[in-house]
Amino acid sequence: MSLSRRSEFLAGMLDIVPVVAAALPVGMLFGVIAVQKGLTPIEVTAMSTLVFAGAAQFVALELWREPVPILLVTFSAFIVNLRHVMMGASLGRHMRLFSPANRAASAFVMVDEVWAFAERRALKGPLTPAYYWGMGATLWLQWVAGGTIGAFAGRSLGDPARFGFDFAFTALFIVILTGFWRGSRTGAVLAAAAVVSALVKLYVPGAWNIAAGGLAGVAVAALYPVEEEVR
Repeated sequence: MSLSRRSEFLAGMLDIVPVVAAALPVGMLFGVIAVQKGLTPIEVTAMSTLVFAGAAQFVALELWREPVPILLVTFSAFIVNLRHVMMGASLGRHMRLFSPANRAASAFVMVDEVWAFAERRALKGPLTPAYYWGMGATLWLQWVAGGTIGAFAGRSLGDPARFGFDFAFTALFIVILTGFWRGSRTGAVLAAAAVVSALVKLYVPGAWNIAAGGLAGVAVAALYPVEEEVR
């Protein structure tokens, strides 16, 4: 790895460290709940290693029972992850330095936090593959480690709500959203997404609220576009 790539990779790692610290309890929470649902610690580690999709993994756990409803779990995870289509379309504008193979591989670590920080980096300068993978690899390792720790300590920890772990997921995303504030237009997009998501969650079973909220935000953003330089 050249010096510039090494420095970019390190910059990505350092920028994502605050998120890693905040997300570790979320990974541990997943591990705790997973073993309480009947998964073994090895299965939890394997799932976090190969899937790396926090929201979809939590939805899968909500539906987990014996026998496992494979089609229902798969479809629900698909609905939750529809937001990645919108995230990918947004981030793709900034990936001119990525090769086609690198673009395809980058989808594996395009979780919400990596997407948010990549978008923030693109506002300041070119988004480099090394910077992106510095963030993605670090957060992936944290997710696997957190899930593994939670899985092995799960039975001894008991109810994770005692430690406030159940709110960690929500708190993390609130912090991420505040970083996108750009005035009243941003407020309109966030408000539309939040209201629609909440209403769908109340009245429609399943995980449709995530996709519905995202589409509502996109619709409002299309009505009130924000002019910005695309790098």
